[in-house]
Amino acid sequence: MLVLAFDTATPAVTAALHDGTRVLAERTTIDARRHGELLVPTIEHVLGEAGVPLRDVTAIVAGSGPGPYTGLRVGLMTAQGLATTLGVPAYGICSLDAVAYGSGRTEPFIAATDARRKEVFWARYSDLRTRVAGPSVDRPADVPVQGLPVVGAGAELYPDLLGDGHGAPPYPYAGALAALAAERLAAGTPLDPPRPIYLRRPDAVVPGAPKRVTA
Repeated sequence: MLVLAFDTATPAVTAALHDGTRVLAERTTIDARRHGELLVPTIEHVLGEAGVPLRDVTAIVAGSGPGPYTGLRVGLMTAQGLATTLGVPAYGICSLDAVAYGSGRTEPFIAATDARRKEVFWARYSDLRTRVAGPSVDRPADVPVQGLPVVGAGAELYPDLLGDGHGAPPYPYAGALAALAAERLAAGTPLDPPRPIYLRRPDAVVPGAPKRVTA
């Protein structure tokens, strides 16, 4: 098993390679505006560091969000293109699941990332592997925390409402995404196709018919 995983749903452009036992290589750059420019070089760096040619990869995994449309499109289209070229399966995993897995927590908690517009994307977990609610998007004050710890960049942005991230990774780093995917694949757990999780309508809309001008 050689799982190439990457995520572009947050400001972290991150990729990793996992052999079914451990992460062989991982690289992350934090840059919210250069997903398209950075992703392929990041993948190439990871493969080079691991000493593995792209043709040996057996599965492609991309973080499927939720996240901004442009960032998600970069990662998911890259996953589909690589999978088609290599003739291997491509999968999508909720990016919040990677945040949760990376936290290592074994008790109930909430994972939250920045959704912009003074909102957060969030989901509730019973442990690092099990999502029990969400993903959803809300203002921080409307997240049903109910005394649970909140991990991720969303918490760090709104510490008065959600805590301080509790020392967990703020982003869905690809090492956690790859490890989670490898674990699920080894267990025979079905994975979703690489399709985006959008929780908002896109900002761009098709313009309506022009108004009539009357004299």
